[in-house]
Amino acid sequence: MVTRAVFFDVDWTLIHPGPTFLGEGYKAFCARHGIDVDAQRFHEAVAAAAPFLDSGDDRYTDELFVVYTRKIVEGMGGTGPNLDACAQEIYREWAACQHFELYDEVPEVLRDLSAAGLRIGLISNSHRCLASFQSHFELQGLITATVSSSVHGFLKPHPSIFAAALQLVDVAPAEAVMVGDSLRHDVEGAMRVGMHGILLQRGEPRAPRAEELGVPVIRSLRDLPPLLTLA
Repeated sequence: MVTRAVFFDVDWTLIHPGPTFLGEGYKAFCARHGIDVDAQRFHEAVAAAAPFLDSGDDRYTDELFVVYTRKIVEGMGGTGPNLDACAQEIYREWAACQHFELYDEVPEVLRDLSAAGLRIGLISNSHRCLASFQSHFELQGLITATVSSSVHGFLKPHPSIFAAALQLVDVAPAEAVMVGDSLRHDVEGAMRVGMHGILLQRGEPRAPRAEELGVPVIRSLRDLPPLLTLA
């Protein structure tokens, strides 16, 4: 069946964090709250905290991400009575577009897809305002529909968030493709409701699980358009 709609994850698919949300940025947040951390432990701390977001409860709550952020700070060596206040500030600032950068190829690819008549949607697990996202990165007029888990109430891979997005663009699941950097949240979640999935891995190692599922893996969004007629 011909692809009529393409949905994108947002964080690490269309945008990536700038220095504010890397090791030194976290250290600066913590310093404002009197917390001393080791910036060199940032990536290790993020990896250690990541399983907390895969608890199996797909309901969106602010507290989920505040606790996740606190675990990162603790993994960097942070302690003390101000941990919660620090984590809450970091969580709030994550929604601010100015802390993020658009991957270079994104505007070109979205323009090409839109010009080809495809409906483009965003499905994000973030609490970032997706209208502000479009305005900040000058993507107005390219996006047909957006669904944010903080508004919808459930996180990917819950089937209802994909169903809500499909309803907004009035496209059947088999006519839609979901593109994202998470096999579990983006690709497998979409496939469970009958959509096609494409995994984006920018410079990451092989994805054996994706290969087992027959999921296409791309290294850049520039690799996406040729796959859409085959999805």
